[in-house]
Amino acid sequence: MLSRHRTSSVGRLLQFLFVCSFTCSLFIGHLPLSPWQRIFRGNVTAQTIVKNSHNPSRLVSSDDTNQRLEQGIKKYKKGDFTNAIAPWQTTLNTSKQNDNNVSKTSIIENLTRLYQEIGKTEEEIAYWEEAIAYYRQAHEWLNVGQMLTQQAQAYNSLGKPNQAMLLSQSALQIARTYNDDGLEAAALVSRGEAYRLEGNYKQAITDLQSSIKIAVEIHDLTYHASALNKLGNTYINLAQLGYSRAKSTADAGDHDEAEIWKKQALENDLLALQYFQKSLEIARQRQDKLSEIRLLISSIPPAHRTKKSHLATTKLQLALLLLERLPNSPSKVYAAIQLAHFLQSLPSKATFSLTECPTPQRESQALDLLNRAVSIAQDLQDDRALSFAFGYLGHIYECRQDYKQALKLTHQAQQAAEKQLKAQDSLYLWDWQVGRILRAQNRVDEAIAAYEQAVANLENIHAQIVVANPDLQPDPRDTLERIYRELIALKLSVDNPETASSHLNSAIASLDALKLAELRNYFRNDSVFRTVNQAKANLLGSNTLTAVFWSIIFEDRTAIIVCLPNGEVKLKWINLDRQSLKDEINKFRIGLERRSDIIYNRREAQKLYDWIVRPFTDDLDSLQVKTLVFIPDGILRSVPMAALHDGKRFLIEKYAIASTPSMSLTDPFKAKPEKLRALAVGLTEDAMVDGREYQALTNVKQEINQVLTLIPGSKQLLDRDFTRDRLQAELQQTVYPIIHIATHGEFGIVPEDTFLVTGNNHKLTINDLYSIVNNAVSNVNSVDLLSLTACETARGDDRATLGLASVAVVAGVKSTLASLWSVNDAATVILVTKFYEYWHNQGASKAEALQRAQQELIALGKKYAHPYYWAPFIVLGNWL
Repeated sequence: MLSRHRTSSVGRLLQFLFVCSFTCSLFIGHLPLSPWQRIFRGNVTAQTIVKNSHNPSRLVSSDDTNQRLEQGIKKYKKGDFTNAIAPWQTTLNTSKQNDNNVSKTSIIENLTRLYQEIGKTEEEIAYWEEAIAYYRQAHEWLNVGQMLTQQAQAYNSLGKPNQAMLLSQSALQIARTYNDDGLEAAALVSRGEAYRLEGNYKQAITDLQSSIKIAVEIHDLTYHASALNKLGNTYINLAQLGYSRAKSTADAGDHDEAEIWKKQALENDLLALQYFQKSLEIARQRQDKLSEIRLLISSIPPAHRTKKSHLATTKLQLALLLLERLPNSPSKVYAAIQLAHFLQSLPSKATFSLTECPTPQRESQALDLLNRAVSIAQDLQDDRALSFAFGYLGHIYECRQDYKQALKLTHQAQQAAEKQLKAQDSLYLWDWQVGRILRAQNRVDEAIAAYEQAVANLENIHAQIVVANPDLQPDPRDTLERIYRELIALKLSVDNPETASSHLNSAIASLDALKLAELRNYFRNDSVFRTVNQAKANLLGSNTLTAVFWSIIFEDRTAIIVCLPNGEVKLKWINLDRQSLKDEINKFRIGLERRSDIIYNRREAQKLYDWIVRPFTDDLDSLQVKTLVFIPDGILRSVPMAALHDGKRFLIEKYAIASTPSMSLTDPFKAKPEKLRALAVGLTEDAMVDGREYQALTNVKQEINQVLTLIPGSKQLLDRDFTRDRLQAELQQTVYPIIHIATHGEFGIVPEDTFLVTGNNHKLTINDLYSIVNNAVSNVNSVDLLSLTACETARGDDRATLGLASVAVVAGVKSTLASLWSVNDAATVILVTKFYEYWHNQGASKAEALQRAQQELIALGKKYAHPYYWAPFIVLGNWL
């Protein structure tokens, strides 16, 4: 199963990196075991397998078979899993030659356990397939169910919960058909784990608690322990999500709400500790030392987060004692590495980090552990474990600034990882470590090359990391994003005039890749990008009169990079640290939303204009630029750039403005809007969702009527007709290139917090919307525009608009027209009406149509001149 390592509230980087890379080989031990596995862990012998054969006389030599089987069992019990494979594989080949199916399937099942233990999950799955095929042919359906459950767990460990879900469902159906409680408990654990990996924690808890109930009734400690452990993991997930939300709301200035989230996160951590403790008691009852040490290690981070430092220290000491009693195995290597870290960091923190140097307390003992880990891995000839042991030793010397020794050890880690295909998922760690060491030595070009290699290797396994371990990435950007940001910073630091231009262009390529990674991480599901048309947009050039503004925020300053129509790329810096920039932007947003001010105070708007746009005004003027496209970073996503002010006029009064999450996902083609019709849906009544009241949107009816009037052939779904099922059915029956949705919306830091309110007091989640729209489009150009009005994002949260933009991008929609905050006023009707008039009826680009609509509101004067009424509307994606 997946890792029991757990991180702090914001998920420090190494734990995510560390566990992602070897979790498949390390923490399989809590998988629910089928009956044969429970026998195997007891007193199984070679004769057990032979006597189970229907025709043992057909074996070539039962004595040889017995000897090989006993040899494999002895090695297994000693933890020498790798060397246990060979004698069993030989026996398997013999049984196949003699067509002995019972003996063959028994050995296959044992081999899958071995491959499971050493992390060779794909080989494990292949053997499960072989066993399932035999049991299906023999109509032994309960055995089929057991095999399906085990295969589902293997897919879970590979980070493929969709496949695991299907297999678990089949196993569950078999269990209930044949009234087998044990199989039902196992299938529920597998399905619960799949739900957990998908981020559906509520359903995961339901399944796992149901499994526990059954396991208690049938007195099955194996399934009971497995479900308890996964429940602990699930509550760790919820805790991490809570800490992330607390940090986000605190950064946005809402400290009261942050405290609520933090309290809830602490409660979930305490629940996780309780479940781990119950599982630990069972492990001790069964004298399962490996499970015991895993649970002890898993409990240390939540114990620290809940201020139970004494408990964490006690568990650390118990784990250290228990480590000495474990047989040599890859699991022992990984446990030693973890404990070495905790020795260095306790009591200051209980998280892993390959980018921070811990306090050197008890460093000598930590080094002893790591050197022992190297020795054990070498004896086992386990290149994967060896690469981690060398790598973490290298990190200690990196912290010591002994760069020569650090590089030597890190290169050894690379070499070990490269020897075996299955070990290569750790290569990015060591490439990154080499890059950091070279950067510290001011060997910039070499460092850039190492970082590029790290990115390439991490991108190769990115899909598995994102899906397999959402519990280890409450902020998934802390992995690939961290590497990208350090790489981009290196490229922007080059001051050699001869290479500066090429490095700037290279930095832009890395920036675009970073934006794609952010989108993948937001959805925590790489598969949603398989249908996206990743056409490289060629929207710039002398004829477009468009300039593209990239930004990237570092801790100490922010880079603004502008691509001009003539091909030039220019860089300017905002010399303000991250927190100060965030504070300034939050003040700007608060001012925009304070409509009680009759005369808008433009001071903050002018300050941001001076930082972002003014350094490039001479170039923009000389090239007669008409459109500005922003690809913002972090907190800058929440800035409605139209409201920036140069001291005389707002930015929208001079330029058409758009944003896009990524240039490579921007469709470069322009549709003919006069041939497009719309499906207009909305909510005009009061609604109640999750205990929150949403007041009636009195102007939505008029807004929908305007859409129907301006766009012939359009259709509406209003109030009770606006449901998920009706929306889905309508889009499946008819092609609507324009989808206009006017309702309350919330856009949060994760997809679960991002939804639209429908007419039946239900939520239409961002994932629901993606699924509906994606299933409706016959090709990526079918839906040209998705309009979302009356929506609201969390002020200051840099991921809110990421979710907003993602709906359009990943579902194949070319553009989104949306509002950053709810404008419950006639202003929305005016703006929407004007937008469709200019775009649909007069053929202006979407950015130009929005510009003219906003300009008309400003020209109306009085309250409509205040940016509160027009600034929140933005065009995302293709601006043509």
